[in-house]
Amino acid sequence: MRAPISPGIRKATQQTRAAACAAWPFALGLLATAASADPLQIVGYSGYLGEWELTATVTAEGSSAPEQYSGALAMKHVGLCTQEGPEEKSGRMRIRMAPSSTRLEATLWVDGVQCGYTGLLDDFYSGNMNCAGRETVPLKLWVK
Repeated sequence: MRAPISPGIRKATQQTRAAACAAWPFALGLLATAASADPLQIVGYSGYLGEWELTATVTAEGSSAPEQYSGALAMKHVGLCTQEGPEEKSGRMRIRMAPSSTRLEATLWVDGVQCGYTGLLDDFYSGNMNCAGRETVPLKLWVK
């Protein structure tokens, strides 16, 4: 047999539950903000034979939609035609992607040359990198 609960305790319990329910959206928002603040690892391959390996670590640029990230990138020639060791290039990358979209847009600056990229998500982002005054080349990206 349960003891009767006085009306004052019942009211306090209902207020505590209401406060806890009201706090959930706030707590989930904090978790989402903390998760989006983590850096993203970008790995990819550029060229018709995937002869350039791209790696980058990008961090969020504030809270905007679509989300924007930027950071340093490195490109390394991993093709068979390297004679004196792999050629390496460095630069920066800025990406824009909406959480619910399958599209990723990026701007890359590699050795002072600006390139644009739009990729569509399947198992990875696939698209073409367009650099000023250069041939358009395929670029595949994985975002971790």
